Amino acid sequence: METKTERQKLNRIKAVLAETGHTGKWLAEQLGKDPVTVSKWCTNTSQPDLYTLNKISEIINVKVADLIY
Repeated sequence: METKTERQKLNRIKAVLAETGHTGKWLAEQLGKDPVTVSKWCTNTSQPDLYTLNKISEIINVKVADLIY
């Protein structure tokens, strides 16, 4: 079973949003997703699929590699 610490190491979406001055709500609007879904990604409760991860990188203008550990 995965621990909370392990979950936190899957993506850096929350950190990258903070570094670029954006919010989860803003990202949800850009993607047409429910803010709760983006919040789950930011807390590593769930993960976006690869297509969505690529869209996030395009929207924020960062490399996909910057979004994951």
